[in-house]
Amino acid sequence: MKDVLERLEERRAEARLGGGQKRIDAQHAKGKLTARERIELLLDRGSFEEFDMFVQHRCADFGMEKSHIPGDGVVTGWGTVNGRTVFVFSKDFTVFGGSLSGAHAAKITKVQDMALKARAPVIGLFDAGGARIQEGVDALGGYGEVFKRNVIASGVIPQISLIMGPCAGGDVYSPAMTDFIFMVKDTSYMFVTGPDVVKTVTNEIVTSEELGGASVHAVKSSVADGAYENDVEALLQMRRLIDFLPANNTEGVPELPSFDSPDRVDLSLDTLVPDNPNKPYDMRELITKLVDEGDFFEIQAKFAQNVITGFGRVEGRTVGIVANQPMVLAGVLDSDASRKAARFVRFCDAFSIPIVTFVDVPGFLPGTSQEYGGLIKHGAKLLFAYAQATVPLVTVITRKAFGGAYDVMASKHIGGDINYAWPSAQVAVMGAKGAVEIIFRADMNDTDKIAARTKEYEERFLSPFVAAERGYIDEVIMPHSTRRRVARALALLRNKANEVPWKKHDNIPL
Repeated sequence: MKDVLERLEERRAEARLGGGQKRIDAQHAKGKLTARERIELLLDRGSFEEFDMFVQHRCADFGMEKSHIPGDGVVTGWGTVNGRTVFVFSKDFTVFGGSLSGAHAAKITKVQDMALKARAPVIGLFDAGGARIQEGVDALGGYGEVFKRNVIASGVIPQISLIMGPCAGGDVYSPAMTDFIFMVKDTSYMFVTGPDVVKTVTNEIVTSEELGGASVHAVKSSVADGAYENDVEALLQMRRLIDFLPANNTEGVPELPSFDSPDRVDLSLDTLVPDNPNKPYDMRELITKLVDEGDFFEIQAKFAQNVITGFGRVEGRTVGIVANQPMVLAGVLDSDASRKAARFVRFCDAFSIPIVTFVDVPGFLPGTSQEYGGLIKHGAKLLFAYAQATVPLVTVITRKAFGGAYDVMASKHIGGDINYAWPSAQVAVMGAKGAVEIIFRADMNDTDKIAARTKEYEERFLSPFVAAERGYIDEVIMPHSTRRRVARALALLRNKANEVPWKKHDNIPL
């Protein structure tokens, strides 16, 4: 028996070494951790239980029968993050460049199936060169099996992808169907076809970073939800994100101990909104003063910065935050902001996370580039997402709520449950100047009349009280009491139940 145990330990040691010490050293030289080191950082110490450590590929073409490495380029299993179960797979670049084979894919799909049965999140750590060309259609079939499970699990369990090295070809589509994608700056990139193929087909000369680095996907394309400086920061932030997320779509949001009183008053909010309606202010200040202990996990912070999305807690329970940002484009809604917010709202609704919306929006961004780019359809995505949502919706209008954008931003008319407004709120079809120029066009040459008409319009419409008189605003509240009022509204709505007509699925304007 002793010999058997010794042989087991030898085989385990061989498997843990992956592609060998030389390749591990090369990985470290690039500033990257190995697949196993990443798992150790992500999960609670000693909690990782590995599956399929000894699996090897079954390819006998192109000399592959001479090269077998235990694990076949991916480490899979489960463990805990702060005591909560998660499943994980981590691509091992030191073994065949992390490329996907039939056996490699089977290890991933096993973890996906087990995560779905256990109703626990699954996290994929990507560092791979795509399909293993020697396996041909077996590799493509493996991708298809992974993709199908991504779709089945969508909206049932959280799926998170962390890109920590190359991620090319078929490897990009699995992350693209997960709930969140995060990248590591300078060492990770994603693209369907690499720089060499791009040069051959289009004659464009481009680097991997320029084509699909974090600077592209976290800022321009919106493929990634964020980017971090190195592997360690990325993995620690994933631990933090998991703490905000439900384990599945029926368990409800996690509840953590909170030492922040729900009745906390912040008098500085009374002066947050400037007297000048055209002067910007930072909506993040309001968000951090609302959530427990100022802890806010922002999603897509560098993309479409005119809207803010992310997770916080109120009374220890997770809430999703959507807010216009007056510091960028005056908080206007454009195509990118609408898509960003709609995607976030749909995630929150799928996993029963209440949504708090802060509104300061002058409307939708005008212009040919927006109209040609499909602003109507992109704006409709956000409208559709809010109107479809059955989770508690609490809305606070801090300043402007103009035109159709007022309706879209979780108004009472499309399903808002509790809608508050600050005294500084302005709910109207448009600003006073534009409205007066249309209504009183005949008086445009009389400056005194126009000034009087403008003042009349401001007094009549640029306040929250007309909307409040009609019941579209439930209460005009003092800014300093926002946290208390939102906390009470969320507590009231904790057992909200919506009845909707049966349908196979909706047809959101994609």
